[in-house]
Amino acid sequence: MKPCFMMQVMAKFLGLMYTYLNISISKNIVPDEVKGREIHHSFPMTLFMPHSVKLDHKSLKQLKSWTWQFVWIRPVCSILMIGLQILGLYPDWISWIFTIILNISVSLALYSLVLFYHVFAKELAPHNPLSKFLCIKGIVFFSFWQSIVLSALVSLGVIKSNYFWLDVEHLQEALQNVLIIIEMVFFSILQQHAYSAEPYRTASLSAPGSSEKKNE
Repeated sequence: MKPCFMMQVMAKFLGLMYTYLNISISKNIVPDEVKGREIHHSFPMTLFMPHSVKLDHKSLKQLKSWTWQFVWIRPVCSILMIGLQILGLYPDWISWIFTIILNISVSLALYSLVLFYHVFAKELAPHNPLSKFLCIKGIVFFSFWQSIVLSALVSLGVIKSNYFWLDVEHLQEALQNVLIIIEMVFFSILQQHAYSAEPYRTASLSAPGSSEKKNE
């Protein structure tokens, strides 16, 4: 998956959930009925955070920050990786350092999404967020971890290139792109159900004046 798409998927999904709940961090808008709820952290986050935190503007802003940190870390790592490759200073151990950093970053972003859904499961139920989340998580999961698996297979010598005009790095990239293309076909079918336009079509038909326009 291209880094820019992966970042947008993570950040925009949380923004969609905030919109469903009429929450605005920038305008400091948090509905009174959701204030004071408890956010329960799980291990290993309890090493750095209290087990229970009261829901307020600060805690919601923190969840948003945990998601958006991936938006900043991913392009910085990509630029550094490209620069080091151009300079010829990109051994395998540096590659794995970037992999660990990105793994921690994307895990924190996904953790914040799961935590948000857990807190607001009741309010979000009419919007069917679980299927939406599974689509998002599935795309991120497959694209991220298959790249790690392919890198490991290349390092172990399982994936080799037998063509002088195609080195193993480009072969790995080609395999990653082919897998993503195949996966996106299935995810596009799933997203037609998860992100159905039916609720918006129904809302449009039930809006004031819609019946008059239809009769005209």
